[in-house]
Amino acid sequence: MSTQFTILIDGQCSLCSREAAFMQRLDKGRGRLRLIDITDPAFDPASLGLTFEQVMGQIHGILPDGSVIRGMEVFRRAYAALGWGWVLAPTAWPGLRWLFDRFYLWFARNRHRFSRRVCSTDRCRV
Repeated sequence: MSTQFTILIDGQCSLCSREAAFMQRLDKGRGRLRLIDITDPAFDPASLGLTFEQVMGQIHGILPDGSVIRGMEVFRRAYAALGWGWVLAPTAWPGLRWLFDRFYLWFARNRHRFSRRVCSTDRCRV
C-alpha cells in the first residue's frame, strides 16, 4: 500500500497554488504528497465519488486507503505526512478545532476574492 497522501487543489487559485508549492518544497522530493489540480479539464471528480461542486467548495484529500477527507483535516494530515504536524497541531485541540474548521470553511468560500482570481471558465465556478 502506498503511503502517499493526495490533495485535490484549485490550481487557478493563487493562494491555493502557493500553499501547494510550499508543501511540495517541504516534501523535498520524498513523494509523500501528490497534488491533483481540480481545474484541469482531465480531472473527473466522479472517479472519487464526488461532484465538481464538492471539490471546488473546499479542499479534499485522499488517504492511502482511498478514503476521502475534507477541510482543515486535509492540512493537518498533509503537514503531518511532511513531518510538520506540530505546526497545525493546535488546530485540532478541543475547543480550537471547531473554530479553525469553521474559519477554513469561510476562507474556502471566499478564497477567490483573496486571490483576486477572475473566473472565466466553468472549471473555476462554484
